[in-house]
Parts: sequence; structure tokens; C-alpha cells
Amino acid sequence: MRVLLIGANGYLGRFVADRLLADPAVQLTALGRGDDADVRFDLAAGSPGALTRFLDAVHPGVVVNCAGATRGGARDLARHNTVAVATVCEALRRSGCGARLVQVGCSSEYGPSQPGSSTAEDAVPRPGGPYGVSKLAATELVLGSGLDAVVLRVFSPAGPGTPAGSPLGRLAEAMRRAMQSGDSDLKLGGLGVQRDFVDVRDVARAVHAASLSAAQGVINIGSGRAVRLRDAAAILARVAGYGGALHELDGPPAGHLRAAIGHPRAESDHPAPVAYPYPDGCGSWQQADVRTARDRLGWRPRINLEESLADIWMEAACRI
Repeated sequence: MRVLLIGANGYLGRFVADRLLADPAVQLTALGRGDDADVRFDLAAGSPGALTRFLDAVHPGVVVNCAGATRGGARDLARHNTVAVATVCEALRRSGCGARLVQVGCSSEYGPSQPGSSTAEDAVPRPGGPYGVSKLAATELVLGSGLDAVVLRVFSPAGPGTPAGSPLGRLAEAMRRAMQSGDSDLKLGGLGVQRDFVDVRDVARAVHAASLSAAQGVINIGSGRAVRLRDAAAILARVAGYGGALHELDGPPAGHLRAAIGHPRAESDHPAPVAYPYPDGCGSWQQADVRTARDRLGWRPRINLEESLADIWMEAACRI
């Protein structure tokens, strides 16, 4: 099976590439903007016609799109998350390869949900910020393209490679600094939010399964369990061997979206600003209903949060 992977150098894409390369039946070609891609192509700037010519030459059976941007202004997010997907869909429609499209979406497309609830694929999306809007627009383009396509809505990925600027990455970095400086107290803000964490390697397994399946539409990829960030912090402290005290700052006022999770305490410090660690427009709660992934992909998460956090800590602890 010939697979064209777009975004192989990204956080998710690296693990998807490893998973696909481990399948001896897969012949993988990586397309991206970096020098180490098999083919250099900028989806946000390139034309559908140019991509069509490449598709006709390579003739993949599956196209996996892991590319996109998580940060930036609305214009950049729209260009990298929406316009780029429009280019892929149009090129696939023009091409004679007949490839299946696996698009990696995200839970920010749903927006806030009711605490205690599990969000299923038929929930009405109400994204609360430009990132979620740009990803939802991409999903709608895929679903309306007429292609053989599936969108995997990934909840909160965790595990090795977690970006240092992400909430869990900032948490690990704050703990590393506290341990390095011998600080026995660590002040953390915004720990009341609850998210559905899923290991990035389990996400890669889901992409692999979706590539081989005939499933179409939207499929949630998560653990099916919301975890409060303060509980994740406690697990991380245990994994790291941090014996100090975790002091939780008060939660932010409604609508406050400035992100900064950790602030090691020093005697001369002024009170730290109230911090909200998840500027994703999803409010205080997200939990996936993952029954569709189980029923249509035969997929279940295998890696628990403690293992994911141990890998995040291993990388943070090695950072100088």
C-alpha cells in the first residue's frame, strides 16, 4: 500500500510515520516543507494543480494529512489549517489516483461541553477560538468533498515529543526548574480544567487503522476519560520524584485565556498572575465518547497517562 504522509515532521506526524514504516506492507512517501521530506511542498502556498501532478506520478492509495498549525493569528491558522486542506481535497478530486484521505482533526472543533458529559461525533460543533474554527472548516471541506475520507478528531495528545509550550510541557518544565533550584514549593495555576489525554503513539495506531479501514465521516480519538490537570500534576510529581508541595492558584475569571501554567516560588516573588493553561476555547471540561473508534476501527487506547507523563518528564529532565 502506497501512503503519502503530509506533515511527517510534526508532533503527531513523526509518530504516524514511525507506525506506518513499521508495517512492511506500507510504502511511505513524506511530503512537507522541510529539507528532510521526500518531496518539498508547501500546502498553504502550493497550487492544487501542482499537487495533482505529484499524486498522479506517485499514485498513493492513501493520503494522510497530519499537517497544520496550532499557534498564530486567525489568518495564519486559516491558511495552514483550512486553505491547505482545501488544496489537498481539490488535488485528490482532480487526480486519477483515487486515494483515500485520512485527515487529522482535533477536539477543539467541538468547543466547550457540559461537565460530566462525553462528546460523541454527532455533537454540534461550537469552537471557541480561531484554531478550532480553522480545523472545523477543514473537516467540513473534507466531509463535503465527495472523497473516500475519514476525519480523526484527536483529543489532547500526550507522551514523548510533547511540545514544551503545551500545558503538560509547561507543567513538566516548571517542575524541572523547581527541582533544579531546590524549591520545595511550586505554584501552579489553572489546574481545575479537565481534558481527555490520549498518548501520541495511540493516535498513530488510530491513523494506521483508519488508513486500512473503510470507515468514513468523523471518529473521535481519545481515552474516554477526563483527567483534572491537578491530578496530572500529582502523577508527574510522583514520576519525577518531586517531594515538594504543589500550591494551586485560584482559577481564572470567566473568559480569561492567557496561558502560563507554572511559576516556581521565590521569597521575593510578587503574587503570580492568575493563569489559564488551556487557551483552546474548550472551557473547563472535555471527554471523548470513543465507541465509534472501537466499533469502526477496532481501536482502543493502550498507553495510560502515567506512562505518557513519564515520557514527558524524561525529556524535560534531560533539557539543559
